[in-house]
Amino acid sequence: MNEPRGPVDSSRIPRFAGPATFARLPRLDEVARADVAVVGVPFDAGVSYRPGARFGPTAVREASRLLRPYNPGLDVSPFATQQVADAGDIAVNPFNIDEAIETIEDAASSLQADGTRLVTIGGDHTIALPLLRSVAKKHGPVAVLHFDAHLDTWDTYFGAEYTHGTPFRRAVEEGILDTEALSHVGTRGPLYGKQDLTDDEKLGFGIVTSADVYRRGADEVADQLRQRIGDRPLYISIDIDCLDPAHAPGTGTPEAGGLTSRELLEILRGLAGSRLVGADVVEVAPAYDHAEITSVAASHVAYDLISLLALKEDS
Repeated sequence: MNEPRGPVDSSRIPRFAGPATFARLPRLDEVARADVAVVGVPFDAGVSYRPGARFGPTAVREASRLLRPYNPGLDVSPFATQQVADAGDIAVNPFNIDEAIETIEDAASSLQADGTRLVTIGGDHTIALPLLRSVAKKHGPVAVLHFDAHLDTWDTYFGAEYTHGTPFRRAVEEGILDTEALSHVGTRGPLYGKQDLTDDEKLGFGIVTSADVYRRGADEVADQLRQRIGDRPLYISIDIDCLDPAHAPGTGTPEAGGLTSRELLEILRGLAGSRLVGADVVEVAPAYDHAEITSVAASHVAYDLISLLALKEDS
């Protein structure tokens, strides 16, 4: 196997110069193949409140310029043990959600055809459904860890079945999730009614609220999640609004009382050794951001997801 091609050397070319690929990694067309591809989906036609997540992939790539090759939190050099490349963006129709979902599924399936695993940067949470469809084609029904302020298991908005608040209900209905291993993490805030929780439980989800994380701590929560997942193929979907607005103001539907960026990263690190098959980080809306706080957090989250994939590659 050829030595993986890593990021641009920041001691030779300043971080603020050159193309803004994720973590300054090579493009997918510059390597023979990739073990992990970072791909953007600049789509936000499924939002119910503030738009702007279509600009998320660009903002996260820009913020990722400061990432470095060694991750001490997980004791791994994720770009040295696996070939990671930036696959650019999946261009989708911003005016037709059904067509966009089909395009995302087809493009994700094509990227994964040779065994490449995807870390996807959104975009709104609608994109999780086609990404899950694509992963399930290869692995069958998958376990899901869904980090979010919201449940995203509602039925419809204004009669629409495909929105950023409905992807996980649709995924359960389609039989592409392992309903014995589904968890929300970081949920909080008002709901439409108590029936929302009842309906969510019927779909198979367990809930770890942001208050649970605060009271029990990241290590205990990660241990609980690992036990629920077992050795199932795992997909991690992270809505950046799982973080408190103090840590992620640049998002479409912020809710007070969320996780800190430190808590989120520590929970992810506690999942080392899990059978991770894909992940996404969504709902970064840079127009509402301040000093790139949200984009920086999202870039580090994506970096830790890539690091988890490197650990599994080593095991």
